[in-house]
Amino acid sequence: MTACPFCEIACGNASAVIVWEDSDIVAFLDNRPIRRGHCLIIPRRHFESFDDVPAELAARIMELGQRLARRMKAIYGVERVAFVYAGTGVPHAHAHVFPMHEDMDVTSARYILNPGNPEFGSSHLKEDIESLLTVGPELRLD
Repeated sequence: MTACPFCEIACGNASAVIVWEDSDIVAFLDNRPIRRGHCLIIPRRHFESFDDVPAELAARIMELGQRLARRMKAIYGVERVAFVYAGTGVPHAHAHVFPMHEDMDVTSARYILNPGNPEFGSSHLKEDIESLLTVGPELRLD
């Protein structure tokens, strides 16, 4: 059985560009960002879905998302930052926080309107560690 990649990041066994962490939560840069600065926030403890996360911990994740959003607005000059809990990709509860430069940054409309168009896939979004390391310091919360 393959270990959960987010659990591996949470316990320090896998690399990630971490922008904030405490004993319960880790925030790190997504290596397939929708936009520069796209972060994931995960609980260190494994919960398969966001609705499994205890309410108090979910509230702390939301608060961290708000802190990151304020930072992203200042850095990237955007009016809005998206906060989305996702249930796909990795079966470990995780929230996405990313600056919105266009309304469609947070919608699937462009994928629905253009099915199969490689321009709207995610393979081109893969970021190398060097690129992520340039973004990490500007978002790091102390």
